[in-house]
Amino acid sequence: MKVAILGAAGGIGQALALLLKIQLPAGSELSLYDIAPVTPGVAVDLSHISTAVTIYGFSGEDGTPALKDAEVILISAGIARNRGMDRADLLNVNGSIVRNLIEQIVQTAPRALIGIITNPVNTTVAIAADVLKKHAVYDKNRLFGVTTLDVIRANTFVAELKGKHPNEMMDVPVIGGHSGTTILPLLSQVKDVSFSQEEIVSLTKRIQNAGTEVVEAKRGVGSSTLSMGQAASRFSLSLVRALQGESNIVEYAYVEGEGEYARFFSQPLLLGKNGIEKRLPIGPLSVFEQQTLNGMLESLKKDIAQGEDFAKWK
Repeated sequence: MKVAILGAAGGIGQALALLLKIQLPAGSELSLYDIAPVTPGVAVDLSHISTAVTIYGFSGEDGTPALKDAEVILISAGIARNRGMDRADLLNVNGSIVRNLIEQIVQTAPRALIGIITNPVNTTVAIAADVLKKHAVYDKNRLFGVTTLDVIRANTFVAELKGKHPNEMMDVPVIGGHSGTTILPLLSQVKDVSFSQEEIVSLTKRIQNAGTEVVEAKRGVGSSTLSMGQAASRFSLSLVRALQGESNIVEYAYVEGEGEYARFFSQPLLLGKNGIEKRLPIGPLSVFEQQTLNGMLESLKKDIAQGEDFAKWK
């Protein structure tokens, strides 16, 4: 397999590259690209790790050499959210970065599976989709907003609360979007665990605000890099396994569906050789979850509309 990371010199990119260098199947290629001149050095550094994964590094304005023959592309490029920064600040910079990188993917690897990590994911995925659509290469089964971190956080927080080992638990379903109140953990569907109403409200809020928890802990000068790197690694390895023909691989991601709730929505997906093989139902919701879902859809749709406008006019 060939996997490319765009934004590979950043905090998420380096963590993701390290994990993929260790975990990709033997004989794979890992291609790193970032505008930062240190990127070839990052590749050399990682190349000293003794795994059978060949690694290349590219820097500069043109990322297309890194994309040649890529089957999976992860986009983590962009600025991190710092204390006091609002979504408009992130979008103005990161929206342009994502749009530019998608334009390069169109030229070089339009059939690759693309995972968008760059925030605000609720909006950048819409930008990516509409740029791909403009060039007549959009396949909604091949574009993903990576929301795996929400599932990982939910698993961790539930296990901590209930005194369980995280590996003993099935994934906590997390649907909706990838910011604030648009993140909706379905705690009613967690098996072999029960919650009081107070625990449900508290856990839901913590999962929704977990990114801010990290920003505050880093004194407002950084965001989730290591946990996001691990989450993106898990998701991209699932894509690789699906492309290689492994069956019954289910992950949650923010994708375009039938529009039942919003044009883009995070839900369980059965992955396969063509990306998404099937969009799976979100299952029954509790009264609290249904109310929370209804209450966040306006915000989610607004985020998506911002991305559509950005792709159209900027």
